[in-house]
Amino acid sequence: MLVRPRDLADRMSGTQEPETFRLPIDAARSKARSIISQAPQAGYIAIVENWWSLPDGKIEFTVRRIPAER
Repeated sequence: MLVRPRDLADRMSGTQEPETFRLPIDAARSKARSIISQAPQAGYIAIVENWWSLPDGKIEFTVRRIPAER
């Protein structure tokens, strides 16, 4: 199996793959607020990385968990 330098860097930095949500606008706002207001879990803090409107009226956004500073 071929390992890319980016894969190795991500693994060593402790970052995780982003999680993507596609929700109606009100549900997306509610979900994003709940994610942002969470306390860091297991040493990681969640951030909403991207947010955009889809042609069908839903909102797609990406959440990434990064190591919390100590």
